[in-house]
Amino acid sequence: MSETPDIAGRIAAQLDRASALRAAAKSDPKAAAARQHFRAWQAQRLARTHASLAANPRFAEAATFFLTDIYGANDPARLYDDVRRVLPTVVKVLPAAGLETISDAIELDALSEDLDAAMIKALGKRIYGLDAATYGEAYRMVDRRQDRARQIDLILHLGQSLDRLAHRPFISTALRMMRKPAELAGFSELQNFLERGYGAFRKMGGADAFLNEVVTRERKLLEALFAGDDSLLAA
Repeated sequence: MSETPDIAGRIAAQLDRASALRAAAKSDPKAAAARQHFRAWQAQRLARTHASLAANPRFAEAATFFLTDIYGANDPARLYDDVRRVLPTVVKVLPAAGLETISDAIELDALSEDLDAAMIKALGKRIYGLDAATYGEAYRMVDRRQDRARQIDLILHLGQSLDRLAHRPFISTALRMMRKPAELAGFSELQNFLERGYGAFRKMGGADAFLNEVVTRERKLLEALFAGDDSLLAA
C-alpha cells in the first residue's frame, strides 16, 4: 500500500490530467456532443455486460456505483473541485484506503477520458451510427492494449480499495460525523462519493466475488475485441 504523501501526489497529478483531458473534450460543442453520445453508448454496453450483477441483490448497489459514479455520462467536475480544494485536509483525516479510493477513481477517469478521445477521433462521423462492429473496428484501430489492460487493473484496484475501506473499524461513524463539516466546508460532493462507495461495498460483505466477475468479463471482452470478435459487445 502506498504511503500517504505518495497517494496525495498521485491524486494531484491525476486531477490535472483528468481536468485537462475533459477541458479539451469540451472545447468544441460538436466534440462535446460526440463525447456525451459515446460515453452514453459505453455506459449502456457496461450495463448489458454486467446486467446479472445489477440484478443480484447482494451486488446491485456496487454495480450501480460503478456504472454511475465511476463510469457514466455524468460530469465529475464538482467532485474534482472538492478534491482539489480540500486535498491537504483530506490527507490528514482519511485512512490510506480512502485516499486510494479517490486516487484510483480519478486515475481511472483520466485514462478512460484519454481512451475515449482516441476512440471518438477514430470513429469520426460514424459515432452517431455506433454499433458493435463499428466500435470493434475503432477499438482495434486505436489499439493501446496495455492502456486497456491498465484500465481493467484500475477497476480491480479501486474495488479492492473500497473493500478495505468498508472493513475499516469506525469508518461508518467517521463518515457520518463528517457530513455536516463537509457541507459547511463545501466538499459535500466528495463526502457523498465516499459514502456511496463505502455503503455499496459494505453491503456486499466482501467484494472478491463481485470484482472477479467484473474483471473476468472485461478481460474476456478485451481479448475478444483484439481477436476481431465483436459479439460480446451486444451480449
